[in-house]
Amino acid sequence: MEKRLAKARTDAQAAEMERNLSAIRRMMRKPFHDEISKGNLTVPQKAVMGVVVRHEGISLKELSAAVSLAHSTVSGIVDRLEKRRLVERRADANDGRISRIRAAAVVRDFVREKIPELSRGPLTAALERASAEERTDIAAALRRLRELLEAAQ
Repeated sequence: MEKRLAKARTDAQAAEMERNLSAIRRMMRKPFHDEISKGNLTVPQKAVMGVVVRHEGISLKELSAAVSLAHSTVSGIVDRLEKRRLVERRADANDGRISRIRAAAVVRDFVREKIPELSRGPLTAALERASAEERTDIAAALRRLRELLEAAQ
């Protein structure tokens, strides 16, 4: 009986932690999502941009597979993104029949410079409101939770 109660308490704590971590992730992503929404991209365009940013020089065939859309659909999306100067197509150095798609410089700069700032901004602001001792405790607790999760893998 006591084991069952201990497990129930642990399960309840895990559920609360999961809710808190989910809320923290949402709050940390909000500035990024707000900024991305200013770009007026459709959901498929966002998906294509995400893959292109992560896989610089991806072919249209690879991109179609990555976003699970038809080649012709992805080609049209890339055409529209190219018109907006968000992506660039270049012929493959080894096979001129293949186009390689890259994020435009403005997108690469945004990803390199602005996204880390947007993602870390809410966390930095929150930690600035905490005392030095609280920051140390939070960091230690998160580090320990990570260790426990990794040990379970």
